[in-house]
Formats: sequence, C-alpha cells, structure tokens
Amino acid sequence: MDLMSGWKRTDYCGCLRAADIGREVTVAGWVQRQRDLGSLIFVDLRDREGIIQLAFGETSPRQAFEKAAGVKSEYVLMARGTVRERSSKNAALPTGDIEIDVSELKVLAESETPPFDILADSKTAELTRLQYRYLDLRRPDLQKNILLRHKISKITRDYFDENGFVEIETPILIRSTPEGARDYLVPSRLHKGSFYALPQSPQLYKQLSMVAGFDRYMQIARCFRDEDLRADRQPEFTQIDLEMSFVDMEDIFAMIEGYIKRVFSEVIGVEVATPIRRLTYGEAMELYGCDKPDTRYGMEIFDIGDIAAGSAFTVFSGAAAVKGITAKNAFGSLTRKEIDKLTEYVRGVGAKGLAFIRIAEDGAVSSSFGKFSGEQEVARIIERAGAGPGDVVLLIADAKKSLALSATGALRIETAKKLGIIPKERFDFLWITDFPFFDYDEELGEYVAMHHPFTSPSDDSLAFLETDKAAVKAKAYDLVLNGIELSSGSIRITNPELQQRIFSLLGLTEEKATAKFGYLLEAFKYGPPPHGGMALGLDRLVMQMLGCESLRDVVAFPKVQNASEPMTKCPARVDGKQLEELGLALLPAAQEEEPQ
Repeated sequence: MDLMSGWKRTDYCGCLRAADIGREVTVAGWVQRQRDLGSLIFVDLRDREGIIQLAFGETSPRQAFEKAAGVKSEYVLMARGTVRERSSKNAALPTGDIEIDVSELKVLAESETPPFDILADSKTAELTRLQYRYLDLRRPDLQKNILLRHKISKITRDYFDENGFVEIETPILIRSTPEGARDYLVPSRLHKGSFYALPQSPQLYKQLSMVAGFDRYMQIARCFRDEDLRADRQPEFTQIDLEMSFVDMEDIFAMIEGYIKRVFSEVIGVEVATPIRRLTYGEAMELYGCDKPDTRYGMEIFDIGDIAAGSAFTVFSGAAAVKGITAKNAFGSLTRKEIDKLTEYVRGVGAKGLAFIRIAEDGAVSSSFGKFSGEQEVARIIERAGAGPGDVVLLIADAKKSLALSATGALRIETAKKLGIIPKERFDFLWITDFPFFDYDEELGEYVAMHHPFTSPSDDSLAFLETDKAAVKAKAYDLVLNGIELSSGSIRITNPELQQRIFSLLGLTEEKATAKFGYLLEAFKYGPPPHGGMALGLDRLVMQMLGCESLRDVVAFPKVQNASEPMTKCPARVDGKQLEELGLALLPAAQEEEPQ
C-alpha cells in the first residue's frame, strides 16, 4: 500500500508565513492537538520546523471534515489546502497569523496514547522520557537542540575546509593505550585472547597524519571513555579534532578564535570579542582556585598570608596559606545559618572549616575570629578584601596552599550560585596557558603527566626534566567557557629521543614504551614536521551555546548515570555461543550480577 501515492509535500509546517496567503500547499506531520467545536475543527499539525493550524468548517469537503473529527494526538497526517489569514491570531507561534483551509486530508498512521504529552516543558520524569526517547525527541525544544547541533557541525566542516583542513576518518578499533580513563575493550574473534579498544581520542592517528604530510587534519570524531558519568560527561562523546603542521601556539589560537567567532555569530547571533583573554595556569589558580574558572562574575581570591602570620588566631598563624573571597552586598543573604551550610560544603571538598566577617549596612562588624585576633587585624583583612558595608568576607586556612586555593575556588562557585549572581546569558572565554608538565599524585606518591605524554615541554624547561619536575612547564593550553573546559591542546613532541625521555620520567621503560607506542617512535625517525593541535568537545560546545543543563539535552540518544540506555536496555547479556566464539567466559561474580 503506497500511502504517499499522488501526494508530495510542498512545505514544512513551521516555515509557512503570511507571504504564503493564497498558495495551495501540502504539509505533513504529527497532531499536536485537535479541537472539535462542532461545526469547526482545528488541528495543530507539527513537524520539525514548527506548528501550523489546519482548519475544517462547513465549507470543507465532508470526507476531510470527518477524518479530522477522528484524529488524535500523534496521528500522522498529510493535508492539502490553501493558506489563509487566521481570524484569531496566535502571537506565540511564528505561523500564528495564518492557517490552512484544508481541502484534502490523509491519515498516514494512527498512534496509541503517548505515555507523556509531547510538550516543550514536559514535567515527565527524565527516565520515562529516555525510555521513549523517540517520542521525547519530538518535543520542540529537543528538536531545536538537535537541529542546531547539525548546523554547528556543518559550520565546523565549512570553516575548517575553507582554512585548508582535510577531514580524515581514523580507526574506531584501535590498540589499547589508556589515557587516564578506562578503555572500552572489544574482544577479537580471529585473535582469541586479544582485544581492540575504542578510542578515547584519535591522538596518535592525527599525529601520524602530520607525519604523513597532510598538513592540516580535522575530524568530528566519536570517542569513548569508561568512566563515571556526570552532567557534562557521557561514555561516548564527540569532539572536533584538529592537528596542524608547521605552526606554533599563536597560529592555533588564531585558528580556534576564528572558528569560535564564526560559529557563535552564525548560530546564536553572539559576537565573541577576540583576541580571547589569557591567563597562565598559575594566575588562574591564584585568582580563582581552579584551572577552568568561570569569569562571568568577580569574587576573585585574595591572600592574607602576611596578616595571618602574626595573628593570635592560631587557625590563621598555623596555616601555610589563608585565602579569601568577598561576597558583595551579601549581608542579607549570607546569614549565620547560610554560612554554616557553606562551612559544611567546604569541609566536603577538604577544608577544615570556614572563617567569616560580616559587615552590616550601618558598618557594624561581626566575625567568627575577632575575639582571638582583635579589631585591628579584622580591619586589615577587611581592607585587603576590598569589603564595605553590606559585604561578607569568607576565609579558608590550610596547611597546604594547594588545598586552601582549591577549596576557596570551590567556595567561590558555591557562593555565586547561592547568591544567584552568575549571568546566564553571558559567554566568557578564557585561554589557560603555561600548565605544569607534571602533576604530583599524592595517592601514588609520584609525578604523572598533567596532559597526555605526547605534549612538548617548554624549551626553557628541558633542563629541569630530571632535576626539578615541579618547575617543568608544558606547551599546553585549554580553552575555557563559563567555567567549563571546552577544548584542550598542545604542541607535540616530535623528537624520538625526547619522547623516550618523557616516557622514562613517567615510569614507562623503553621496552614498555616500544610495546605500546613503537609505531609512533618509529614514525618520528622519518622526518616528522613540528605540529600541534586541539580537540573541542562538540557536546559541551552545543550545551553551552544553548544554555542546557545536561549533555543529555543535546545528544540524540544519550546514556544515563550508570552508562546504560533505558530505551534499548543496553548494555545487555549475550548468549553463550557468542562468548565461546570469542574465547571468553564470565566469572562467577559476573554471572550472578543482574543486568541493568
């Protein structure tokens, strides 16, 4: 049965306008709602572009009128008729000035009653919506997100193509080379006992593309990491992956800034000012207590170490660092009860506690430590904090400077949320540069690579590689947007001796390095060009541009917190024959575990 016989859609529902009045059109879509007023029937027909009202009245053909009387929500219809002006306008719809006077109506598919209303502001539990994701995706807000994601992807390809990049697809089945998170492993049937991994990034292949002479590589790449999920993480994600030969950091910054400027302007009409502000890693930590600060609001961290050194308040004088923030005009909001909540919060991120100074509108000062330190010291801290009437000063002391900074940085974010001072419509970009090459892992008691081990140390740091790891800087950089790491990149090592030296410093013997990365080291013997690159998280970029709270709002078929997909019920058990073909068997503990 050919349902479309003799019918051709001429227009999308949401694209019709007053300029189309008088045209005969054919539209198709889903019934948003039907209103039967007796002698008049109105049907709101919805497609991906929007909604148009179908009108049926006394002059309508009887067959069309009777069909319209029987349709229900989510029926699939095709309608032919003439666009006319509506007698009662609907300013909430772009098509609200017009309707279609229907002459022919065809029901292409009926629908059961959906488990929830297909509305933009659905209050249905997210898990239920994810179980019926194909229905959830009919909601206008989600459709808008996915369509804008498509537009961003198209602009991305256009921009980098115009700038000489070649789109190269790299393998999905690769050798396991863990980059910090766990790999997703794929057993090989032909090579029993051996496994592929799904790529955490195309890092090594894009570097090999530079060795191969392609000069500029890009790919909208699917990547996979087996890690615990949160609002801005998914086990499978998409990144805009780039690599360039014969460039330095400034070339890469200029290329990325041009892209950001274009995509924000064309997609959401926001003009991003360039050049983008830069902070070194050290500056970011001192001012904001983290390496991906949200700079849409102030409340920068200040230091009172010199004042605290001579304090009679032993919590201050016995600390290696005392850091603080000033919450402007927060006296009424940050009551003692609210400060107690903040105290519990900072304890949860490792701080011992929270000291405070509250300044009333009349200038009266109260503090949690004044009886120990005296009024003069409190006054000096107020001056250092730049505080005045109506302000609240919050202070954290610790035996470790790094913890004092990170805890104060977390306090800054939590306080800003509590006060509601984060401007939602603002986009603040920031480059973070001069990262440490090594990061000291206190649990392991050793230095590890802060970025991946293919990042080049800065030229003036090479002398300290073996003698002072803490002094070594990396040619690495991150692009931060509103406190979210949007992109990360670096200039790469191309000298095989230096690469082997770095592996050795990270505890990777020459034998192990050759086993894992021998093909890269071998390639570097054949004239590698100087190169560097970046990877921008496409999911995060879309989420930030559209102001969404979760990646699940911008991914068509996402996973939930336990890395499962409610709609298809994956991951799922496979039968014993499949395992046998792969040379695998489940351990007893795995056999007993109930599938999700």
